[in-house]
Amino acid sequence: MQVWKDYQAKNKDRFLDELLALLRIPSVSADSGYSKDVKACAEAVKQRLLEAGADKVEVCPTAGHPIVYGEKIIDKALPTVLVYGHYDVQPADPLELWDSGPFEPVIKDDKIYARGSADDKGQFYMHVKAFETMTQTNTLPCNIKFMIEGEEEVGSANLGIFIKENKERLKADVVLISDTSMLSLENPSLDTGLRGLSYMEVEVTGPNRDLHSGVYGGAVANPATILCQMIASMHDENNHVTIPGFYDKVQDLSKEERAALNAAPFDEAEYKADLGVDELWGEKGYTPIERTGIRPTLEVNGIWGGYTGEGSKTVLPSKASAKISMRLVPNQDWIEISELFKAHFEKIAPKSVKIKVTTHHGGSPYVTPIDHIAFKAASEAIKATFGKSPIPMRGGGSIPIVALFEKELGLKTILMGFGLDSDNLHSPNEKYGLANFYKGIETIPYFHKYFAELSK
Repeated sequence: MQVWKDYQAKNKDRFLDELLALLRIPSVSADSGYSKDVKACAEAVKQRLLEAGADKVEVCPTAGHPIVYGEKIIDKALPTVLVYGHYDVQPADPLELWDSGPFEPVIKDDKIYARGSADDKGQFYMHVKAFETMTQTNTLPCNIKFMIEGEEEVGSANLGIFIKENKERLKADVVLISDTSMLSLENPSLDTGLRGLSYMEVEVTGPNRDLHSGVYGGAVANPATILCQMIASMHDENNHVTIPGFYDKVQDLSKEERAALNAAPFDEAEYKADLGVDELWGEKGYTPIERTGIRPTLEVNGIWGGYTGEGSKTVLPSKASAKISMRLVPNQDWIEISELFKAHFEKIAPKSVKIKVTTHHGGSPYVTPIDHIAFKAASEAIKATFGKSPIPMRGGGSIPIVALFEKELGLKTILMGFGLDSDNLHSPNEKYGLANFYKGIETIPYFHKYFAELSK
């Protein structure tokens, strides 16, 4: 609609300035040292929602970080869309690999470089500005509720409690999320599902203190060596995960579904060049698109032990540790997989060491039916602004709370992301394209328009 384009063109610089202000707040949920900043960010989100036209906005305390809830109910007879996003961000480490300060946003080559620019401040803020566009032009076609949380990056444990305690307040017809990616602006896509997650930490302990590697090396088990051997054994020669029972409930796609998935544009040479690798790696018998969307994985996210400072120290470490995540697919249950991992890790440990396994958090996989009217509305919205229909894709990431939306609220979720896989999510130099940001603001009002029309 022209009235939307005119309003957005007139206010685009302000939209960007407001996003940059949010990005300057270091709302790192995993580090208690940033607790005040997380609360400050929640208050800032509240203020932006009020300015955008919400009638009620509240910063809701939890046992952890607060949740921002807002709403605008124009007519209870109209459908209601519940917009979910998160204002918390990943830690910025390692800081030395950033080209500019992670919380000092820089615009370079038409991209915003800052922690949280794509995940998820830039993306949830598109919804705030799309909402403002509709309220300020008197074109809002449905009711909208916002639930923007501060713990997505650490498992959303308190959001689950909030949902169970606020079912009446959160009543809606569909959940809309922009916290995923699309293939490209030239080839827009819509995610039809997300993988689940199980996040573990393991600790291997050998001697009761660090030892001189010359005096004791060769006679006492080195926990770092043992840990590496144990982790390496968790994949076989075909890169299958070796945990017994790991694949028992994996839902396999048909040949036709796999063919449709692989019909998406994919340039392997460009993919490798972007990542700076000479060869790809993964489960035998599956393409890169399948490995990152419809197959479960096990990855080491961090590993440490012994001396890692400057220079040398010939030490046999007392302990070695690793953080390990597993991405899951339908119908894997993250709690069951976590227990299988723990049992297997303890079983394969030699008697020369002691083992400790901790489950941090997790979430279930999720699939959106493509025949749902909200998926059709999202497809039509993208077609209206991109000029072509989106390609259905499976997302490789996880949003732990999505499965709970359906379980507790009975709502389907639409994953309408505008990021790119190359946005360096969770990595140094995270970025988000200005074109993606503005395209999201342009497209989202059409979703509400078409969803309201299809709901009649």
